[in-house]
Formats: sequence, structure tokens, C-alpha cells
Amino acid sequence: MNNQKRQEREKYLYHNTELLLKKYREVVWSIEVSAIQAEMNFEFETGCKMAEFLDMSYAAGFDLAGTDIAEQARTMERNKKMLSIVDSAVSLMRRKHENGEEYYWVIYYSYLSDKPFKTVDEIIAKVEEYTGPISCQTLYNWRKDAISTLSSILWGYTTKDFMSVLESMK
Repeated sequence: MNNQKRQEREKYLYHNTELLLKKYREVVWSIEVSAIQAEMNFEFETGCKMAEFLDMSYAAGFDLAGTDIAEQARTMERNKKMLSIVDSAVSLMRRKHENGEEYYWVIYYSYLSDKPFKTVDEIIAKVEEYTGPISCQTLYNWRKDAISTLSSILWGYTTKDFMSVLESMK
């Protein structure tokens, strides 16, 4: 691969990773709401909790494949696995990269914390609790480098390898 194509690919992957991180809170929220709604609907319709029903069904040998219940459970599980892949990549970066701890806190407070911060100064203040004083430019540099590192971890897989990673997370 020539240098120009490599740079274009890296830029594309960087933006995919940045977009994924920007959507992280929204996806977590969506999964939590979907799980609660599915559980409430199921309990309303059947009078028992979904997990109890599934346990009883499997114990009794019922095959639920192809049912709405099985499809909902599979979708929720797949979504959780996707978030788990992101979480694992962030954790790997934190543990293994020479600046992993700093990068982790920048990514965490920029994209992953439960509630978003309204200003860069708020993010800097939180990151400084773990790193000591940093400038706005340092925050931006660390965030850019952290996203590039995560891109390498997340998108360095071929599609075939990625599916095997998903399968290994059962």
C-alpha cells in the first residue's frame, strides 16, 4: 500500500473511531432503555421476568429459536458485545500504551463518562485529577493520539478476525 493510500485509510479509520466514541453514550443509553422496555413488556404480557422464562424454557428443552423473544435477547446481547469490544480496546490502550493512563482519562471524560461535560475546561479539570496540570493543547494532542491508538486496536482486524473476536466473547 503506498503512502498516500495508507494516510487516507488512517484518516478514514480515525474518523470512524471518533464517531464511534461520540455515539458511545447514546448507544449505552439506547441499550439500557431497550432492555428495560423489553423486560417490562415481557413481564406485562407473561407475568414473569424474561430471564426466569428463558431459564425455565431452556431447562424444559424448549427451542425458542426464531421467536421474538430469542431475537430480542440476541440483539441485546450483540449490542452489549459491541460495547464490550470498545471497552476492551480502551482498557488495552490504558494498560499497554506508554501514555495509556493519560489517554484513558482523556477518552473517558471526553466520550465515555455517564454524563458529558459542557466545556473543555471541565474535561481538563477532571483529567488533571489523574495527570497533573495540562494545557488545552495537550488535551487535544492526547485525544488525537488516543483516538489513533484506538483506531489501530479496533480496526486493525480484518472482518474475519473481528467476527472471531465477537464469537470469543460469549
